[in-house]
Amino acid sequence: METAAFLNDSGIALTEANRPNEAISLFYKALILEPENPLLWLNLGIAQQRTGDYEDALHSFQRAVNIEDTLADAWVSMGLIYYELERFDLSESCYHSALEQNADVPKTWNNLGVLYFTEGSYEEARHCFEEAISLAPLYAEALYNLRDTCRELEDYRAAAEFERILSGLSGNSGYQIYHSNR
Repeated sequence: METAAFLNDSGIALTEANRPNEAISLFYKALILEPENPLLWLNLGIAQQRTGDYEDALHSFQRAVNIEDTLADAWVSMGLIYYELERFDLSESCYHSALEQNADVPKTWNNLGVLYFTEGSYEEARHCFEEAISLAPLYAEALYNLRDTCRELEDYRAAAEFERILSGLSGNSGYQIYHSNR
């Protein structure tokens, strides 16, 4: 008999293999077995998001946080969708909810910084990128974003320093590169 855990693991593998449509059916099967499992709803939402079905993905993420409002990943995922839909107020709210749950995730700070940068709120963006880098000093995406923000703020000395750090990272494959929502 298939368990919810087995179906979830299989769905994750399919999503990671860029086969989210197949994963979605497995997550639905798992949810029949465990309808109040927030991680199943989160993973379903991620698969739906990968297919471009933002409406259903938002519904799934909302179900996840309704069950467990401390699930920061669901808040971040909703924030990303709202950002892509240019609903910046909702995106910001979701990122803040994620940070309330876990302020130690550099990607969340970076995503919030990208949102502020997009809105032209460069001081707020700088603060967010600095928070991301304080948590992960070699987080390349945040360093790029901070460099660009410093340029917008005409702080060319700081921009040059971040450029220097970035040039030291290039060619060093030992560092993990994160991807922003920018």
